[in-house]
Amino acid sequence: MSGYDLLRPVLFSLDPEAAHKLALRALATGVHPRPQRRHPALAQKLLGHDFPNPIGMAAGFDKNGEVPDALLALGFGFTEVGTVTPKPQPGNPRPRVFRLPRHRAMINRLGFNGEGAVAVHRRLAARKGRPGIVGVNVGANKDAADRVGDYAAGIYRFADVADYFTVNISSPNTPGLRDLHHEVALSELLSRIFEARDLAKSKVPILLKIAPDLDDEALAATTEIALRSGVEGMVVSNTTIAREAVAGDPAAAETGGLSGAPLYHASTVMLARVRRIVGRKMVLVGVGGVESAETVLGKLLAGADLVQFYTGMVYAGPGLPARILADLPKLLAREGVASVTEIVGRDTAAWAGS
Repeated sequence: MSGYDLLRPVLFSLDPEAAHKLALRALATGVHPRPQRRHPALAQKLLGHDFPNPIGMAAGFDKNGEVPDALLALGFGFTEVGTVTPKPQPGNPRPRVFRLPRHRAMINRLGFNGEGAVAVHRRLAARKGRPGIVGVNVGANKDAADRVGDYAAGIYRFADVADYFTVNISSPNTPGLRDLHHEVALSELLSRIFEARDLAKSKVPILLKIAPDLDDEALAATTEIALRSGVEGMVVSNTTIAREAVAGDPAAAETGGLSGAPLYHASTVMLARVRRIVGRKMVLVGVGGVESAETVLGKLLAGADLVQFYTGMVYAGPGLPARILADLPKLLAREGVASVTEIVGRDTAAWAGS
């Protein structure tokens, strides 16, 4: 039994948002595990950066860019701040985060709560020059008259401090946001985002984060538009509005996005289907239900170059990255490969046909 196993009942007695704030404060103190992030078998060069390993902290944990260096010190090969909106906003009314312990899952309807672009940019600018890959996840304010303009503004503002961008059109918690998956809206969005990047005289890579609830036709259309636009990658996927996997749980009726273990299979199938469409033309980031080295390996086999998680940390604790880094090289050796790059997409066809 780990120290976190003893601490978890105390944390779970708190409101989830209170526990989250406590976790941020604890990381800020610097008192946390500090594993070696580098293992030759796990390193890759992607998006113009040298990733020491393929695991990253997903957006949503460090919304305001408060602890990116502490997260990197935990063992993550990269981390992503945000979602960041141009203006500060409180998000949706509380309660808005719910644990489903029996399923190792969470439901949230936070609604892009955060301090806004000015505060987050100030923090990232203060750490400029430090080692470590830090992406910025950009979104739109709920009351924005021009949501596409909000995304473009985020790209322009953070072009000098972001190592990559994630364009988040897939949160279920901002009304109408997922409409940006539609062909005309998505084409306009990506066009204006690239205009903003050009205006900033930047070449920071841009990734598109999609919803896991797209049907095959919508997924193919969204992916083809992303390919034509020139985005460098896709993040597959955000939280789901589906509830079949947690039916009967007391929290299942809560609105919002479901994350954690129940999302693993559906998100990995979608990842493989995207890989089948794009071939090797894009970097793909697999997200959804990752909680062990085995689930990281599954994402890699399905077609992910990189893998992110967040909910897994809620249940497994801050030692999870270190455990994955210790176990993943052993799994690669078991698969008969010397490098993580050799295994990416090996089971794409099997997963895509699931």
